[in-house]
Amino acid sequence: MSLLGKAVVAIWNDILPEGRDNFIEWHNREHIPERVSIPGFMRGRRYIAKQGSPEYFTLYEAADAQVLVDQPYLERLNNPTPWTRRSTADFRNTTRGVCNTDYSHGCGDGGFIATFRFDVADNDKATIRSMLTDALYKTGKLNGISGAHLCIADSGASSLETAERKGRQVGVPNWIIMIEGGSASSVSDAADDLARKLSSADLVGPVEVGLYRLEFALGENALQQSAA
Repeated sequence: MSLLGKAVVAIWNDILPEGRDNFIEWHNREHIPERVSIPGFMRGRRYIAKQGSPEYFTLYEAADAQVLVDQPYLERLNNPTPWTRRSTADFRNTTRGVCNTDYSHGCGDGGFIATFRFDVADNDKATIRSMLTDALYKTGKLNGISGAHLCIADSGASSLETAERKGRQVGVPNWIIMIEGGSASSVSDAADDLARKLSSADLVGPVEVGLYRLEFALGENALQQSAA
């Protein structure tokens, strides 16, 4: 289905092998619940790579872009818990984008997701956006595909220096595509088809592609029910 809300935080990261078990427990039991409890955050999901890198992809869906620069979220970013400080010290190869959802449509959620990260020159943005909107509409109609999404990063919001980020090198993606589906093969085939279309577009630099499997998801309604 369509992404919840009109904005996302998309994060890719590797984790040191010795920190992996701690990372999963921290993410499941503290970090994702903490984020989803922030007003305007609607859902958090974590995926693990089947193909490509980094190893993990985390997606937070928010009501709108203002939520991602408002005080409740910044308060958490600037006051990380002790467990957060320990866990993020094991992060490597991190990329984080605060994005507006430009196009999103589908019939449901999928257990697999392909992600694309790339950049577009200013003069070509309108043309490529139009091409991608048409391509993603067709992608969403393919057998086994449950959603196709285009998100474009807000570079200023993505690059804010916060206490949680301090001391870590974090890349910023510019344009992000996500394709969801029920099987690795259906998503991989749809991603290959879209990659061929992107190969003919006048993009800036390489296209980073990964295929991920869902490990954990928590929505605001489920969080409220668990707290009741």
